[in-house]
Amino acid sequence: MSSHNKSPRTPWIRGSVAQICNLLYRRFSTCRGSGTFKGSGNRSALSRLEIGDTAACKSALRAFGVCPADLAKVVLLCLVAFVQTGCTKKTAGGQMQMPPVRVIAIEAKLQSVSETLSLPGTIAANEMVEIKAETDGIVQEINFAEGQRVSKGHLLVKLDESKFAATLAEAEANLKLSQANFERAKQLFQDKLISQQDFDQAAATFAVNQAAVDLKRRQFADARVHAPFSGIVGARQISPGQVMSRNTTLTWLVDLDTVKVEVKVPEKYLRQLEIGQMMEFSVAAFPGEKFRGEVYFISPQIDTDTRFALVKAKIPNASAKLRGGMLASLELTLQLRDSAIVIPDPALMSNGDNFLVFVVDDKNTAQIRPVEVGLRMPGKAEVIKGLKAGEKVVVEGVQKLRPGAPVTFAPPESAAPYTQG
Repeated sequence: MSSHNKSPRTPWIRGSVAQICNLLYRRFSTCRGSGTFKGSGNRSALSRLEIGDTAACKSALRAFGVCPADLAKVVLLCLVAFVQTGCTKKTAGGQMQMPPVRVIAIEAKLQSVSETLSLPGTIAANEMVEIKAETDGIVQEINFAEGQRVSKGHLLVKLDESKFAATLAEAEANLKLSQANFERAKQLFQDKLISQQDFDQAAATFAVNQAAVDLKRRQFADARVHAPFSGIVGARQISPGQVMSRNTTLTWLVDLDTVKVEVKVPEKYLRQLEIGQMMEFSVAAFPGEKFRGEVYFISPQIDTDTRFALVKAKIPNASAKLRGGMLASLELTLQLRDSAIVIPDPALMSNGDNFLVFVVDDKNTAQIRPVEVGLRMPGKAEVIKGLKAGEKVVVEGVQKLRPGAPVTFAPPESAAPYTQG
């Protein structure tokens, strides 16, 4: 039974071993020449192999230091020979050379880059005040429309003035009488007909009545509410005929010709800020539109809880697009470099904090080079050290490269995604 199973397999094994050995001989003879094997015995042994020549097969395998019974080692040896010899070419001088690797390479370019800090901010009106009356009264006139633009001094609300006018008239009458008494007392005192006490009494009464008139005039003026500055009137909170008390909110007045942007900046970035510096921001109400403002205030005090400092900027807003309370997405320009070397981000190979790139030299071979990276931008990176403008870096095909490997360039259209923008 044993001999029956073994007999048919023996020719196949013998034939396979012979074929493998013949294949090894042909591969090594073609690709590496006579210098590949040590001694001529190995080559002669391989050259005599034929299908079924078991003795010659064993002799050839022993020449490679492989046990003839271990067919797996023979197969592995064959595969190694295929890999090592199938990927190289022989040059005219007999040296082995790797075939060129097709890559996409992009030139390092000079362009301006800016370092920006993105922070949330709040828009505030240049001036905003809650309009209130300083006295009690009945609303007689409302001289504004909601949302109306008014000038400084414009009459907004008028209260019933009848009571104020009456009290003012009374005070003026008392003042007139006390003034006359004071003038008579003054003359009598000069003639030494009245005492010093009588004269002082008349003078004090006159002064008190003068102050009372001033007070009543001010109360009469308080019945009229004027705009303290030019701006836009807000929603109306009162109606004609309404009885109101002092400190009742009548409306709001907002100056939007210029708006402020208030943002809290981490303390580590304060050294890169200065008065007069420009900042750029956007708001959700106007997507894609950028607004620019000038820094006019940097808080001299740092918040001890958050370690942030309040920074303010002013933005012209003649069209009144921006409104107080809007959320601003602020982009604060910290550094600006006009001539920075920039390469596509895929060209970088990172190893922790270290970066490498493959540079194609004038002989079209890839050389690995360490670089120092600065700003990282969408799809791009700034190289501070290690590259010159105009040098070509490999962005695709890096996985197939080794230092000194020859390369060929892909068509220009393949590099288009890396050169746009």
